[in-house]
Amino acid sequence: MYYLGLARGYRALDLARWLLTAGAAAVVAAFLLRALGRALAEPSGGPDRLLWCLPPLAAVAWFAAVAARAVPAQHPERITGLAAAGVGPGRIRLLIAGEIALACAFGSGLTLLLFLVLRNDIAGPSLAADIGMGIPLPVAAPVTLLAVPTLVAGVAAACAVRFPDTLPGRPVEPARPGWSARRLALPAPLLLAGIGLELYGLRPGATDAERTLDLPGGLPATSPALLVGWTLAALALALWTGPLLALAGRLTVIRRPSPLRLLAGRALTAQAPRLGTPLAVLTGVAALLLVAGREWSRHDTDVPALLLVEGLLILACAVAALAARLLELRGDRRDTLAVLDRLGTPAGLLTGTLALRALAAGTVLLVTGGLTLALCPLR
Repeated sequence: MYYLGLARGYRALDLARWLLTAGAAAVVAAFLLRALGRALAEPSGGPDRLLWCLPPLAAVAWFAAVAARAVPAQHPERITGLAAAGVGPGRIRLLIAGEIALACAFGSGLTLLLFLVLRNDIAGPSLAADIGMGIPLPVAAPVTLLAVPTLVAGVAAACAVRFPDTLPGRPVEPARPGWSARRLALPAPLLLAGIGLELYGLRPGATDAERTLDLPGGLPATSPALLVGWTLAALALALWTGPLLALAGRLTVIRRPSPLRLLAGRALTAQAPRLGTPLAVLTGVAALLLVAGREWSRHDTDVPALLLVEGLLILACAVAALAARLLELRGDRRDTLAVLDRLGTPAGLLTGTLALRALAAGTVLLVTGGLTLALCPLR
């Protein structure tokens, strides 16, 4: 009954969030069912196929967590009503997680229906191996596989909802500092270790066994040390995104700031801890896809369809998670914007602060994204 009551008040953004979650889960379910069909047709190599399903599954879980966290900010009146009706924090968390899980179950169910229809002698020879056509299908196998995205997304959503952000009347956690010398220094060892591993992989005396690592999709072989080093360097740059955003906000308000700079700098500093992670993930995913696409085009190799769909899904989840986080931050600033409106703040001033924050964030992303591309070993 709670879900029916919540669904009655759905708006366009709520419906878009629900459909995006269902669509992402449907694509992950298609990857899992393809791995099952391949395992039925070719029993060898089953675990390797399931491993390729982990990146999109992790992307969907992360998007589910960010979307669930944004629900209370978008609908504070519903949370207030549920709390007034005696619904505790645990049940509110389960309600939000259940909404995400239902969307994933709906998308997975549609994929399973299509999978069963295609197995009924409808798919052509090109799809016969992917769906295991002509081979008996164990009933428990697809049900177990398709329960994974639903459970993972539901658990991620339940863990993401924070009680102080959800329930009215609870004490709000103190704001964490956006940047400090310690926060800026923590990723430095990771960056140095990554650069050191890349230099080790590029050393002249490396043997062929140390230099080669088979990559999917026809990409040229590269050194394991180079890949691990680039991963550590990219992680360090991602950890720096939030503190650098806050530092940009602090620099915006120095030297007798105007109202435009003051509003933009204070807002960017306050939002940096929660805005840094989705921006860093989006930058890293985009950088990796750009480098991979450049390598495929350079070596005149067609991009495998499976890897293309997987990359697009991860990129779409990163963009959707960033949009959900922006909506969450906008909901948190609703009271502040209402006060500024009552004070007669010009609309042009608010638009200018938004543009200045976007310019500062874009500058930080150009720095971190450019360094990520520069340190990538695939070139």
